[in-house]
Amino acid sequence: MAVVLVATMSLDGFIARPDDSVGPIFDWFSAGEVDVHAGDEQRPFRTGRESADWMREHWGRVRSGVIGRHLFDHTNGWEGRPPAGEHVVVLTHSVPTDWPHYGTAPFTFVTEGIEKAVATARELAGEADVTVTAGDVGGQALAAGLIDEVEIDLAPVVLGRGKRFFGEDAPEVVLDDPYLVVPSARVTHFRYRVRKIG
Repeated sequence: MAVVLVATMSLDGFIARPDDSVGPIFDWFSAGEVDVHAGDEQRPFRTGRESADWMREHWGRVRSGVIGRHLFDHTNGWEGRPPAGEHVVVLTHSVPTDWPHYGTAPFTFVTEGIEKAVATARELAGEADVTVTAGDVGGQALAAGLIDEVEIDLAPVVLGRGKRFFGEDAPEVVLDDPYLVVPSARVTHFRYRVRKIG
């Protein structure tokens, strides 16, 4: 079981434009000829063969994910369907009890901080992997020493400015060399282990 910080990133380190739109960094989700569902039959992607294999293997090991309230609001919680895995933990200052899917969707809202959010996701995942979405929440988890691995889906795009992969207050952290590098159509997938000190 691993806690993995993950997102698609532009070459200059951004996961979205300043207005939260992703522009061409998500082109790889439709750049190939292989249909892949990554656990959600209602949201198929059409990727390169290498990306499809990558998604099936790595996303298939995910059972829960941690996101922030900003992403939750931006996506409307994907209408109550987790984008990967079976459960989503939302780190928030206030619980959105007026959300139409509140109480029925597999979403847990945590107000006690990043440590509690990751612990809740780990409990829900059992022996499976947990993802933490990059950005400010991901940066908080990295700074708290909660991240085991970093997955970057690197898109051949320069956005110029936007939302940073590691958030606005990223800590200095050393990663090991990538243990997986998978080039595919419009993306290269990287996996790094976080070097543990002490």
